[in-house]
Amino acid sequence: MSGRVGDLSPKQAESLSQFREKIQDVLPSLPAQHDHYLLRWLRARNFSVQKAEVMIRKHMDFRRQMKVDTIVSDWKPPEVIEKYVSGGMCGYDCEGSPVWYDVIGPLDPKGLLMSAPKQDFLKTKIRHCEMLSHECRRQSEKLGKNIESISLIYDCEGLGLKHIWKPVIELYGEILTMFEDNYPEGLKRVFVIKAPKMFPMAYSLIKHFLCEETRRKIIILGSNWQEVLRKHIDPDQLPVTYGGTMTDPDGDPHCRTLINYGGIVPKSYYVHDSLKIEYDNSVTIGRGSSFQLEYDITAPSSLLRWQFSSDRADIGFGVYRRTKEGSSKKVSEMMEVLPSERYNAHLVPENNSLTCSEPGVYVLCFDNSYSFLQSKKVSYNVEVIPPADTPVQGPHST
Repeated sequence: MSGRVGDLSPKQAESLSQFREKIQDVLPSLPAQHDHYLLRWLRARNFSVQKAEVMIRKHMDFRRQMKVDTIVSDWKPPEVIEKYVSGGMCGYDCEGSPVWYDVIGPLDPKGLLMSAPKQDFLKTKIRHCEMLSHECRRQSEKLGKNIESISLIYDCEGLGLKHIWKPVIELYGEILTMFEDNYPEGLKRVFVIKAPKMFPMAYSLIKHFLCEETRRKIIILGSNWQEVLRKHIDPDQLPVTYGGTMTDPDGDPHCRTLINYGGIVPKSYYVHDSLKIEYDNSVTIGRGSSFQLEYDITAPSSLLRWQFSSDRADIGFGVYRRTKEGSSKKVSEMMEVLPSERYNAHLVPENNSLTCSEPGVYVLCFDNSYSFLQSKKVSYNVEVIPPADTPVQGPHST
């Protein structure tokens, strides 16, 4: 049985019923509540109700932390990302699913990473995922059938060494992990076209971020790729440059109003060349170690704001809250507020904030535990802005 609506075994149907019952408390907050949507999470975890519940609850935390519900309406990517990150949605496949194009060759990975924080790239991809999810729901209503996944055309013409630069692979890995963890069964199929000889090497660097089911959906096409695409996408839904008849209103065969083809990022966008930040503090974090700053937040809704940059290499950073006074200083025993991630702060300074919804001791942790060879110097500013004139205890470093 496929594990989809109308094709469930008795055991799968029972798992669906149990799953729905176990997540009653979060069900109203999910993007959808119907069986089609819930079955995506169950299929992603081989119908293990327990694992699917853990997955969907983590997804709810993700939606809160990243403000996913309003990311399309309330957040706009920086200009450099809008102009120079290639790709876009264009047309629908024969079954009515949206088609997304990733155009690799014109992408300037180093220029982009020198021009915007990593978090903005992650948020941009989340925004794309939400826009595609909205489009799937719109198509479902229009066609009167369930549309829940997209077709992806991965244009590899021009793939080169610049695309497998280590910080780029790490960022791409985070994006893929985010997609796998939060948009299960969101891909119908992936068509890889115009793959050069180095594609197998590039793919080997990122395939471990993909689950086995996603890997099975990747189809690497040969010289007849246009013919194959036309079997899955009607010509009037396929741009001329990809073998169809679709053009922009002005006759552009590349459909540039829908697909961004990127380009070299002008150095005027580079943050390090245009932005000089004065830091009040700096610390050298030894290899294999970490550094913590503690802030005793007494007023709910205080704003905790930070800026930091690192020398020579990336640095891990996360925010935690102690749940008990005098409790352990191990972050593994604290409540995670902002998950620890590795930031390319040696390329672009990190500048972010969060609203402390509850009082308590908030711990900012710079993490270099993953580096066995290199110490990192981190320069930073941190400030607490109370909702009113409420005194806040200063930081304690550990």
